[in-house]
Amino acid sequence: MKVAGIILVIVVVLAAAAWLKLRGPDIPYETLEAKYADGASYFVDLAGGFRVHYQDTAVAGDKAGGSDGKPADSKLPVLLLLHGFGDSYTTWEGWVHDLAPKFRVISLDFPGHGLTRAPPGYRLSGDALVEFVDAFAARIALPKFAVAGNSMGGGVAWGLALRHPERINALILVDAAGFANEKPPAALPLAFKILQYPIGRALLRNIDNRPLIDEGLKIDVFDKSLITPALVDRWAELQRAPGHRAILMSVDPRAQHGATAQELGRIRVPTLVLNGANDVLVEPASAHKFADAIPGAKLIIYPDVGHLPQIEIPARSAADVAAFLTRPP
Repeated sequence: MKVAGIILVIVVVLAAAAWLKLRGPDIPYETLEAKYADGASYFVDLAGGFRVHYQDTAVAGDKAGGSDGKPADSKLPVLLLLHGFGDSYTTWEGWVHDLAPKFRVISLDFPGHGLTRAPPGYRLSGDALVEFVDAFAARIALPKFAVAGNSMGGGVAWGLALRHPERINALILVDAAGFANEKPPAALPLAFKILQYPIGRALLRNIDNRPLIDEGLKIDVFDKSLITPALVDRWAELQRAPGHRAILMSVDPRAQHGATAQELGRIRVPTLVLNGANDVLVEPASAHKFADAIPGAKLIIYPDVGHLPQIEIPARSAADVAAFLTRPP
């Protein structure tokens, strides 16, 4: 009994030491905004307690154009970019750089992501995010726009095309969520495995998830060297904004698989489907299902690319988007 007691004490002490080492307190929004917001950043309030951060290339340097919800004075066609789970507006930096000369590019932070603040108790779901984007578009008086979404953001993009078709004039799906993989992924990030269990979610709400983010992003991409310490630090720090980890842990991974061919067949806007051939999270077969289901959709599969084409091949994927959006009618 004495030996068992000693072992128990040792285990408790080691667990406590590990907890203290991993524990990651919140980082105040003010600190994060000072570091990550810039001249293209705007904030707008939505009903329900949201303070939305977005970047808008048409009004950069002219705060009167977007921060109060007024429409920007721009004749350029609008492209709205929606990031994936755990990501932020920063994922689109390459696209913004290449597409801004021809488009008014808006990159949005979802609730629980980036610099967007959400009310306590907010739960992340595809349906809620669709309505969030609709409310945001109404708030800043966006004209009809093209919408592009990666991963979870892709699921929101096609959901918007179905539930608010009057908003959009083109749809771009980038390794979009919607269909379950036909076979188990060859490698699943440890964070996704932990998310499947309540005790795991409780743990992730309070620790610095940088090691898990590093491991997960290196699974996401084909070229692991793209996942730099600075990129991982940015992901980890933005996830430590007050309330963000609780929102991220509220997601139900199974809810990302709600697409059906019958429903997608109702989409009537021009659609471009992009997918990495080496994506282990959203297999290329899913991209084929989207392209087959949506009338007239164009499909591009990128060799030697994983789940994040906007980071892995930003110039090439942005050029494909530009060609698609500027094609003759």
